[in-house]
Amino acid sequence: MPKQSAGLLLYRNAGGRVEVFLVHPGGPFWVKTDDGAWSIPKGEFADGEEPLEAAKREFKEETSFSAEGKIDGKFEPLNPVKQPGGKTVYAWAVEGDVDAGAIRSNTFSMEWPRGSGKTQSFPEVDRAGWFDLDTAKMKILKGQMGLLEQLERSLLNRKG
Repeated sequence: MPKQSAGLLLYRNAGGRVEVFLVHPGGPFWVKTDDGAWSIPKGEFADGEEPLEAAKREFKEETSFSAEGKIDGKFEPLNPVKQPGGKTVYAWAVEGDVDAGAIRSNTFSMEWPRGSGKTQSFPEVDRAGWFDLDTAKMKILKGQMGLLEQLERSLLNRKG
């Protein structure tokens, strides 16, 4: 079964322009990578699990912010996108605002350095930020670009 994940594409209106909330992966492989490395807060979910509930859970695990209470907008489903590795990402756009500097992520453990026999813990997400759509398109993983494009079209259609 191909892997699937679910996440939230949080956005806000900041001074007349749309900004989106993205997270940067933690761990040693991503430490020196910026453009093309950021993601929406998301994570894998199991067959039979409700994807929107998984998206809310993953948002909390990766940021420490509960979707309930912090985000009171309407969860608008986006068309799933397939990442180059084959994983399908289900996402919901929702308007809201959180303090990107206050995130606290869950952690994962891995042998590091490789072959050392030492296990280290790393945050799943090491930082978060708000980006205007043009900047976000440079920052986000290529396989998630379609989510930003869908949000942009949806917001333009509302204005028109």
